[in-house]
Amino acid sequence: MQKTAEKAALDQWYCIEALTDIPTGRAANRLLGTDLVIVRNADGNISVTIAGQEAPLPTRQRYGYLWATLGTPAMDLLPIPEADETDRRVIVCGAISVKSSGLRIVENFLDMAHFPFVHTDILGAEPHTEVMQYTTEIRRDVDEVWATNCQFFQPQAALSATGGIVTQYMYRVANPFATILYKTCPNAANRWDLICLFVQPLDPDRCRAHPVMFLIDDTSALTDLIHFQQLIFLQDRIILENQRPRLLPLDPRTEIPTRADATSIAYRRWLKEKGVTYGAQVRAG
Repeated sequence: MQKTAEKAALDQWYCIEALTDIPTGRAANRLLGTDLVIVRNADGNISVTIAGQEAPLPTRQRYGYLWATLGTPAMDLLPIPEADETDRRVIVCGAISVKSSGLRIVENFLDMAHFPFVHTDILGAEPHTEVMQYTTEIRRDVDEVWATNCQFFQPQAALSATGGIVTQYMYRVANPFATILYKTCPNAANRWDLICLFVQPLDPDRCRAHPVMFLIDDTSALTDLIHFQQLIFLQDRIILENQRPRLLPLDPRTEIPTRADATSIAYRRWLKEKGVTYGAQVRAG
């Protein structure tokens, strides 16, 4: 198994900790097989170093999280303009450990076909199992993967939803380990709710997932919103930790795709183009 991250993986921004979870003093962390130290001093300033070294790593504080990189990213942190809208609630949902490839976690997030079977009576239900045709593209101007015109019947699309609706979706993979879902907002017909999943690869087959939501919802209790999202992800974790191979195969001959897998196909092709292999299974030769 690949132990050392390649340049394409190093040259990314990674979410490594919720800002509210960083204590004053020193805290251990890990990214791409490298041990890190986070230091918050008495003034609240935060720095990150590789364990045993003194030079600080580049960092950002955005979307409720601390971000860091081990390389030299070509672009700044992914933009999420909706996060700055004053009437949105920012719901940081806590870090969840997953014994799986970070790339597998992102790909699972993009998959609608599992809704009726894994998230039964919440995000899907039989007999509404068909994934309708949708549009997938690699947007070269921003170097992102997008899926648009997605729709799926959901018994409870959000905590605030009062009945089943056909939910409209857009998926955006903003970097290999960060993805965003735009979905029908039950409380504002002309706007989207945003659910982000920022994946922190500790090792090729071990990660922390950081879900955060930017919602138009001024009635639901914070604890209930967090528990709802954690329930969804913990259902996914059972599937992720039982997938074999644990790493994401990039060879198209390894797994047989269907029409519903169009976003997955584009994501894997995009990873190969970028040379991202940390957490991937790459066929020798």
